[in-house]
Amino acid sequence: MWLDRLAGQSTSPAPSQPGSRAYSPAPRRTPSGVGPYITSQQRPGIATRSSSLSLASTESSATSLLASSRRANGSTLKESRTIYSGPDPVDILNKLLGDEVKNAASATRPVADSVSSISAEDLQLDFDFGGLSVRELALSEESAVDSAGVDRPQAAEEYERDKAKFEDLHRSIRACDEVLSSVETNLTSFRNDLATVSADIESLQARSTALNVRLENRKAVEKGLGPVVEEISVSPAIVSKIADDHIDESWVKVVAEVDRRATAHKKSTSNAQGSKSLQDLGPLLEKLVLKAIERIRDFLVAQIKALRSPHINAQIIQQQNFLKFKDLFSFLHKHHSTLADEICLAYMNTMRWYYANQFTRYENALRKIKLHSLDKTDVLGNEDTSRKGTVLSSSKIAGPPHDAFNLGRRIDLLRTHNQIALSSYLAEEDQSTHYLEVPFRNFNLALIDNATAEYTFLASFFSPALSYSTISRHFTYIFDPTFQMGHALTKSLIADTYDAIGVLLAVRLNQHFQFELQRRKVPAADGYLNGTAMLLWPRLQFIMNAHCESVRALTTALPTRPPTSKTEQGKLSAAPHVCTQRFGQLLHGILALTTEAGDDEPVVTSLRRLRSEMEAFLTRYSAAFGNDRRKRERFLYNNYSLILTIISDTHGKLAEEEQEHFEGLKTAFQEAA
Repeated sequence: MWLDRLAGQSTSPAPSQPGSRAYSPAPRRTPSGVGPYITSQQRPGIATRSSSLSLASTESSATSLLASSRRANGSTLKESRTIYSGPDPVDILNKLLGDEVKNAASATRPVADSVSSISAEDLQLDFDFGGLSVRELALSEESAVDSAGVDRPQAAEEYERDKAKFEDLHRSIRACDEVLSSVETNLTSFRNDLATVSADIESLQARSTALNVRLENRKAVEKGLGPVVEEISVSPAIVSKIADDHIDESWVKVVAEVDRRATAHKKSTSNAQGSKSLQDLGPLLEKLVLKAIERIRDFLVAQIKALRSPHINAQIIQQQNFLKFKDLFSFLHKHHSTLADEICLAYMNTMRWYYANQFTRYENALRKIKLHSLDKTDVLGNEDTSRKGTVLSSSKIAGPPHDAFNLGRRIDLLRTHNQIALSSYLAEEDQSTHYLEVPFRNFNLALIDNATAEYTFLASFFSPALSYSTISRHFTYIFDPTFQMGHALTKSLIADTYDAIGVLLAVRLNQHFQFELQRRKVPAADGYLNGTAMLLWPRLQFIMNAHCESVRALTTALPTRPPTSKTEQGKLSAAPHVCTQRFGQLLHGILALTTEAGDDEPVVTSLRRLRSEMEAFLTRYSAAFGNDRRKRERFLYNNYSLILTIISDTHGKLAEEEQEHFEGLKTAFQEAA
């Protein structure tokens, strides 16, 4: 069986080479017709093929089996064979078993085939492998021993010993056959396992290719749909925060995120009509927006209600509870403009009431301030007999409790850096007497500060949801009652007064407020200040006309002829007239308040008219000196010199013109002095 398998494994045994044979360690036998046994036949002229069998042949068979079970790397296993190129195993066995072909050693006897039985001599042969293994001996190409050698006959004992060796060899061969059989089984199983692994590898390769294709497709889809999904997707955390969390700055950021999602959804819906996923997302996103609108409405209404609390500071609520959440109103106006307009109207009505209430209380406090009353008796032409006399008789004239013509420290209201209005408490507790410009300044200063704060808040909170023109209309609506209250206060302060200095101070304060509003970029309150100016200028013109009329009346009352009696002539004095003192002080106050004014102001024209009336009065009054030209010129010199002295410290274009004018008059009458 083992020999047949070896023969089957070798598909093409190597042919024997003529004239040579494989080396064998067995003693050469003499060619004879009788031998122990014959295992092969000899052919004439062809050397018999001989070899030895050892474990080398077994290893060669195993190597052949392993080689036959190998497959090339790849998707399938292909069977390959390794051709055995060594000696024929059958010949090797025949040689080991004693089958020798007798060579025709002698020329007298022809070569013939003979058959004999195995003798004891054959069994006693001792094989010498020359230190080689069976495999090495089988593959050896060493030339065989000369066939002319003579085999010696073997004894029976030698054959017995050889028999035992052959039996051991046979058992070894059977054991090798069993080992090779198990190796063959293992190799077959291994080959089947390799085939299975190869099939699995092919399956994995196919799956890997399919997965790679799917991955590339998903990447392409993700690249196209990723931004769209990112724009419209809303996480559960955002939904939970919108519905349940407290409204704070993080809540505002979440609302802004929802707004971006809603905008992206509308844009995607318009660009991809009929998309099922977008249609399914629409109602959910709309519900989330409505929930946010509901919570924003409740929050803003609560803050508006807080503004109506007693003794509340609206600016604090505006800064802390409104401006920090100004994006909420933009979101509300974008998604529900009707509700936003209602919230805006509720705020405007609340603040309209708030400012009207607060300024009503402040006006009542200011009305409690004591004011000097300057009536029609406080004009230049109202000659006070108690003050008639020489002005130069004393260095200082004791003034009345109030001086309608002297500016004094009243100008400090324009020069002060304190831009804080008088509080209601201090106004009620103040026991001193003031002029009309004090309550005018405090009320309008408080009004301008609050108007600035409110307009800034409206522009910050309602923009960009509302345009600036709309915001200006809302501002006017809020402050309309307060502005009317301010105009009413101004009318009450200047209605019956003849305080030209006080009214002109109010004009300058009003102009200062206009410049301040321009600096603060609050144009919405310009209408109120322009209305105030329209109230002040006509009254100032009226007061200046009253002064002119009083001086004209005083001039008309003077006698047309000089006194004839010496007593009346003795009463005449070249000292300045009391009206000259009043006129000089009034002129000084007007020039000090008109430092930066232009020539087009109404007060300039009125002042020149008053100066002309005053000069006519002094000229008419100097006629009382009669033919005494020296006394008459001295009188005029003293009056003009007094006026020039009073206005000498004023500055400005108009002041320079007046100083130059009176300097000329003084020079004209200086020779008589």
